[in-house]
Amino acid sequence: MGQRDWELVGAPNARDLGGLPAADGRRVRAGRLIRTAALGRLTDEDLPVLGKLAPACVVDLRDASEQDVAPPDRLVGDPTVVHLPVHDPAHPVFTYVSAVLLGHDLGAYDELAAEGTPAAMAAIYRWFVTGESARAGFGAAVRLAAQERNLPLLFHCSAGKDRTGWLAVVLLTALGVDDAAIRADYLRHNELTVSLREVLLEAMTRRRPELDPAAVRPVLEVRPEYLDAAYDEVRRVHGSFEAYLRDGLGVTDEVVGALRDALLE
Repeated sequence: MGQRDWELVGAPNARDLGGLPAADGRRVRAGRLIRTAALGRLTDEDLPVLGKLAPACVVDLRDASEQDVAPPDRLVGDPTVVHLPVHDPAHPVFTYVSAVLLGHDLGAYDELAAEGTPAAMAAIYRWFVTGESARAGFGAAVRLAAQERNLPLLFHCSAGKDRTGWLAVVLLTALGVDDAAIRADYLRHNELTVSLREVLLEAMTRRRPELDPAAVRPVLEVRPEYLDAAYDEVRRVHGSFEAYLRDGLGVTDEVVGALRDALLE
């Protein structure tokens, strides 16, 4: 599953997608595609580790409103930073996840609780497939990853699990990684962030005793049904993932070929 000799304390779900078996008997090259949470909480000890990873390009999927209230990303070297906001203010989940991570007011809680947080998360994943900024952002990110000058490429959102998770799914599918390996990487977020989730839940319920942890936990986790909601939307709208790449994201066969040339060994 790629390099495992590094970790970022301030981004515990960070991981290299290298090593996954892909198309034509090849594998994803190690140290070329790195997914993380936002980098504003990296510790001083994390910075030399990030320096060794040496991303040439950092893709930030957050909206400007999320960036403005978060600590600025801590970067090493002089990577190209590309802002590709994937955000829909109509979905309270976006505001809520950011507020949870930053310890801010949880004003979206009542709206989310009325909808049901698992249902809200599934709705977001369906929107990833059809939303205008989602299609623009994910498509642009794939095209960046297909260009050698942008590698290693590091991509993140706020929590590094949903927008980042779906972009990883898109990239790995385009590279020919099988569905089971893609799903396993997606779900790894939960095991990598057990301690963080419990700390966040404890802090939240201390500030707002009326919060129901059972309603909050689905926002902090990834779940198979979230991913299934996106896959179902791909089939409903496009019929196949290949058609979604081409027609939904504008990722041509030429881009897929360049992506595989750059990222597979």
